[in-house]
Amino acid sequence: MDPSTTAGIRTGASITEQYLARYEKAAAGAGDPAGLLPVTGAQRRFLLARRLAPGGRPDIVPLFFAFPRGTVDVERLRAAAGHLAAVHPALRMRPDVLRGAPVQRLGAPAAQVERVVPRSGESATAALRRTLLEWSAEGPPFRLFLADAHSSLDPQGGGAPLSSAAGAVEILALALDHAVCDEQSLGRISADLADAYERRLGPDDVPPHRAAEEAAGYREAVHLQLDVEKRASRPESLAYWARRIAPASAPTGSAPLPVTSTRTQQPRPTGALQTRLPIRADDGRATAFPVLLGACGSAARALAEADAPGRTPLLGYPWGGRPAAAPDVLGCFLNTVVHPVTARGLDDLTTTWWDDLDHADTPFDEVVRAARSAAVPWTGRLDGLLTFEDLHRRPPLRLGGVAGREVHIDGRPLQAPFAVSVSYGTDLLVRMAWDRDAVPDGRAHDAFARMTAELAGEPAGHAPVG
Repeated sequence: MDPSTTAGIRTGASITEQYLARYEKAAAGAGDPAGLLPVTGAQRRFLLARRLAPGGRPDIVPLFFAFPRGTVDVERLRAAAGHLAAVHPALRMRPDVLRGAPVQRLGAPAAQVERVVPRSGESATAALRRTLLEWSAEGPPFRLFLADAHSSLDPQGGGAPLSSAAGAVEILALALDHAVCDEQSLGRISADLADAYERRLGPDDVPPHRAAEEAAGYREAVHLQLDVEKRASRPESLAYWARRIAPASAPTGSAPLPVTSTRTQQPRPTGALQTRLPIRADDGRATAFPVLLGACGSAARALAEADAPGRTPLLGYPWGGRPAAAPDVLGCFLNTVVHPVTARGLDDLTTTWWDDLDHADTPFDEVVRAARSAAVPWTGRLDGLLTFEDLHRRPPLRLGGVAGREVHIDGRPLQAPFAVSVSYGTDLLVRMAWDRDAVPDGRAHDAFARMTAELAGEPAGHAPVG
């Protein structure tokens, strides 16, 4: 079939339309319709991944901040977190399945704030990593964990030393289920948590009329997002993505990078590397991302060539925001955009990237279906992930007038064989993690060197690694 036309693309109801029809039928007999909502396309994907993950573990988005020992008042923090849960409906979201349709239910405000005590011989970073791995599927989507640390992160922590004075630091992990947050939400949560902590607010300080307004706004935003996704699932959009994914038709005998973890296996700590690179004067956010996409693509090709020469790797990156008319609410309103990695110059890549963004609202599951309808043998598994965070939108967390220093604790499970995350602030913090069951350490180091050399404009193999 020629994927350049819409001939092979299904023209029946889109996945979003089919889902909404099932949801409306299921919700018609629900006992509490006011507390029931459909899920967005991104949430559908996260909830499906949760069903397939070991122990039903969700994809977690953690931030880690180091404070001087004794800074954080746990009870005051618990009250502040409860205040956020009472204000923001997304932080009260509980996933459920109603008559075969995934849904979200808005529950009562709840905050989980715990002090984590390391086991004998266990560092604070290892204890926090273990705690996140043990995340129970039951409970609130917003949780905070505090652990006392020694003078530096453990060797597998992936971060810089915390303090020159041993025992003087505590690490706060601010963690969210990815199904309730995106980059835009992270900045808002940090700011609101700091404000509630400073003003000593708790859940009882949220007036009923404000809670009702926020719930109505969240409901409106979810439905507007689904409207956008329906419009982005028309045959012409699906044909566009079928053309884009077509190069991923794997040569005979080649296969995507393996992911070997199963429901019964405890995932191994991932490998991790990081470096900081200066930002050139002409590198604004809009021009920086295509450069990062190209460099990450070079790493993906380096990893894929060893096992599958000639195969086109597929990267995924989150993109999106609230629909134009939507209220400014917390939530998960992003989409995972697919990027086939082919050798091309920066100008060509940038032009194609802009074209992709014109179709970035097409839900990921629709893109997978479009590819399969065009006879592309792709299951939806990605070879790598790239995330890009603008730190200007998320200032450091401040508690009681003390600014926490963000640190990074690696070793958590990945949703792809490797993942690159870039924090865009006064410089670029470039981090790469990889699944050691899928990617040998030596190959990962070579791929990281190639990527950072390309970003730094240096010869491959001479990039700084920190």
